[in-house]
Amino acid sequence: MPRLSSLALARATLDRATERRRDPEWVKQRWADPRARVLVLVDGKAPVTDDGTALVYASPADLDETGKQPDECYFLGLEDDGTPYFVVSIPERADVGVDSGDATRAGLREAGGTLSDRDAGVFVHAMALINWHAAHPCCSRCGTPTLSTDGGHVRRCPSCGAQHFPRTDPAIIVLVTDDADRCLLGRQPSWPVGRFSTLAGFVEPGEPLEHAVAREVHEETGIDVVDPEYAGSQPWPFPSSLMLGFFARATSTQIKVDEEEIAEAMWLSREDLRAKVDSGELLLPGAVSIARRLIETWYGAELPGSW
Repeated sequence: MPRLSSLALARATLDRATERRRDPEWVKQRWADPRARVLVLVDGKAPVTDDGTALVYASPADLDETGKQPDECYFLGLEDDGTPYFVVSIPERADVGVDSGDATRAGLREAGGTLSDRDAGVFVHAMALINWHAAHPCCSRCGTPTLSTDGGHVRRCPSCGAQHFPRTDPAIIVLVTDDADRCLLGRQPSWPVGRFSTLAGFVEPGEPLEHAVAREVHEETGIDVVDPEYAGSQPWPFPSSLMLGFFARATSTQIKVDEEEIAEAMWLSREDLRAKVDSGELLLPGAVSIARRLIETWYGAELPGSW
C-alpha cells in the first residue's frame, strides 16, 4: 500500500521556536509585537470564516487594552516573517473582537480538513496544549498547583521543582486485509448501528508498534495479522493522541469480537463497501480522520458520506 500523504491534521507551517520560547522575556516581547495573532478558543471551538477556509484571529489588545499577557496564554510559533501566534481558551463566549462579521465557531473535526496548512497546524497545536493544561493543573509528584512556563510547553512545580511536559499518547490504527483483498472494519459498542471504522488501540508501555498492531487486532476481533506496514501519522488532540496508521495482512478470517471494545466486525470487498455506503447502511469515519484515509487508500478512490 502507498504511504498516506496530506493528512488533514498533519499540516503545519509555523516555526515553533523551541529554543527561544524558553526565555520568558522573549515570549513577552512576542506578545507585545503589534503583528501578534491570538486564537481564542471557546469550549474547544475556534472562530472561522463562513466558508471554513481560515481562522479568525484576535490581537492582544482585543483581550486586554493594557496589553497584559494572560497567565494561561500559550505561544504557538512564528511565521516566516516573524509574526507570532498564541492561543487562549475561555469557558464561555465573550466579546473579544472575533465573533463579529463573517466569523462563526467550529471544532477541529469540522474545520480541520478545509483550513490552510498554517491554520490547520495552529488549531491542532492549540487544541493539544489547551487540553493538556486543563487536565494537568497540579504536580503529579506532590500535588501543588503548577505554573506554565516555556510559552506554555512546560508546567513547573513551585514546591518540589518538578517539570511536567505535554503528554502525547501513541495509538495504532490499522486497516487489515485478507488474501481475498477484503478489508476488516469494526463497530464500537457506543456507536450507533451502521457506524464502522478501522481497528485502533493505545500502545502499551514497553511495546513496539508492530506488536501493538497484532495485539489490538487479535484482542478485538480474534484475527491474526502479520506484516504491519507503516502508512503515516497525524496528531489527534481529543484529548492527546498521536495516531500511527498501518496496513496489515490477516492470516485468519474467523471473527470473534471481544464485545467490550468491538461489538461487531465484518469483512468487506470493495463492491460490498460501496454498496453499503451508497445505501446508507454503512457510515464511514469523518474526512479528517486517518481511518478514512486508510480505507480510501485501500479502496482506490474517495468515498461519499461520513459520520
